[in-house]
Amino acid sequence: MKSGMKDKVEGKFHEAKGKVKEVAGKVTGQPDLEQAGKEEKLGGKVQTKVGEIKTVLGK
Repeated sequence: MKSGMKDKVEGKFHEAKGKVKEVAGKVTGQPDLEQAGKEEKLGGKVQTKVGEIKTVLGK
């Protein structure tokens, strides 16, 4: 698997995982878990964008 595609897949995985953590934190009233989910989701979005850029550049 090319590097760009790998980054896109991993990024989407982290976005989904972060969303689950965020919702779980809201439901259970745990602001730390909610914040961790938001951070992981954001990191996943960044990684997905990096993968898209790598794909465009052919890396």
